[in-house]
Amino acid sequence: MNGEDKALPRAMRVVVPVLVGVVFIAIWEALVRLGNVPPFVLPAPSAIWTSLVLNFGSLMASLWVTLRVTLAAFLLAIVGGIGLAILFSQSRRIEMALFPYAVILQVTPVVAIAPLILIWVGYDRIELALLILAWIVAFFPILSNTTLGLRSADHNLRDLFRLYGAGRWQVLTELQLPSALPYILAGMKISGGLALIGAVVAEFVAGSGTGTGLAWRIVEAGYRLDIPRMFAALFLLSGLGIAIFFSLTWAEHLLLRRWHESAVRREF
Repeated sequence: MNGEDKALPRAMRVVVPVLVGVVFIAIWEALVRLGNVPPFVLPAPSAIWTSLVLNFGSLMASLWVTLRVTLAAFLLAIVGGIGLAILFSQSRRIEMALFPYAVILQVTPVVAIAPLILIWVGYDRIELALLILAWIVAFFPILSNTTLGLRSADHNLRDLFRLYGAGRWQVLTELQLPSALPYILAGMKISGGLALIGAVVAEFVAGSGTGTGLAWRIVEAGYRLDIPRMFAALFLLSGLGIAIFFSLTWAEHLLLRRWHESAVRREF
């Protein structure tokens, strides 16, 4: 397959979804206009764009608040999840003692515990409460994937390391962690989206006007029946989620493309 043949499928992977999106938006615009659908029921894409332009400053400020909470929760989930998974890999007793509680934390609906977190932290520190709630949602995928990855290191290679006198630290850093890297990156791709979802859900639960993130802008627009602005905020949230996903996908490709089967390009 020559260079032009390779470039064509790559271009199509971008062009085709864009064309589908353009057609969808055009149909949406036409149906709303021809059906005289009220803006408070379903605004036209042109009305959403106008609202986005008019409210760009306030929406971008709210986007920054949501992004800040999301990234902080995501980074804490990475540090805590990988650190605890390493601890589990070194001691089965610690894993047996703590892993069930991590599962309980994961399966407990964040909406159910959000009021308690808000009360304990205080409404004067709303961003800290949002951070805790987003971290709870984002933490478990990294923990579980990293734990699985560390366990999946080749046992023959592990025996070989021990045969040559390698210590626990060498086995961990030179065998287990490199073997677990694809699992860690997969967990990060899941966790990145969940951190955003957790931040948004936490903002919805917080309510009360103390929040300044995009979720609160959606609630506020709903109260005022300003549906175009609600859609504009939703558009920014979706764009943020897409940006997080593709950033992590790109990082995964850079780290795995030279050696892992999932990312190595093959000639046909």
